[in-house]
Amino acid sequence: MARVFSEYLMMSLLDVLLDLLLGLVLGTIGGLFGIGGGLIAIPVIGLFFGLDQQMAQGTALVMVVPNVVLAVWRYNQHNRIDLRQAAALAIPGLSCALLASRLALSLPAEVMRLFFVVFLLVLAFYNFYRLVTRAPSGGAQLRHGLFALGVLGAIAGVMGGLMAVGSAVVATPGLTSLFGASQVVAQGLSLALALPSTFVTLVSYALHGEVDWALGIPMAIGGLLSISWGVRLAHTLPEQALRAGFCLFLVISAVALYLK
Repeated sequence: MARVFSEYLMMSLLDVLLDLLLGLVLGTIGGLFGIGGGLIAIPVIGLFFGLDQQMAQGTALVMVVPNVVLAVWRYNQHNRIDLRQAAALAIPGLSCALLASRLALSLPAEVMRLFFVVFLLVLAFYNFYRLVTRAPSGGAQLRHGLFALGVLGAIAGVMGGLMAVGSAVVATPGLTSLFGASQVVAQGLSLALALPSTFVTLVSYALHGEVDWALGIPMAIGGLLSISWGVRLAHTLPEQALRAGFCLFLVISAVALYLK
């Protein structure tokens, strides 16, 4: 009996260490691209841990929420986030994320998975188009005002509620292409948008029992330890390299989730 208990304890510790390592990798990616790490965590969790789409999304949010908190702080240290612009994005985003998350929990898991794959591929195609057409680098000043930001926040909030981590991924290309923001400015604002909406979405998933806390908490710790590395790297890379990496990241995530 003692031997069986010892082997079980060793296996449990190994599982926790592997989850922690996974969180380290995903946290670095999340800081680099300003998305909290959840976008790639969802297909990885679904593929390697066998969780259905809703459970994978809810579990990924356990890591994403603290990662986003830390990433917002780090981005704000490098490029001061405009609080009025962040609020214009976040307030409608929060309301729409709450409604959309309820819809996501009522849909079949297979439908959600395929919808997520299409969502990633559309974003990858759009970012690739902007890369090959060599869209000009943006700046800190936005072309449009607070009302337009609110519309973008609402759209991003809907995708964030449905996909659990989609708000920042939608907002970032929208801010760079439509509002003329640089990649790092867009990623900082997008994270400020994602912070309240991801928290509300996590609460919704948790109340419906769609969270694996034993898996999510070690990943969250790993993400908190590494996300600052990704943020620092994001501010050292050239604009085009950051866009190319983001596009490749989206394609890899889509393929991984489709193969599940």
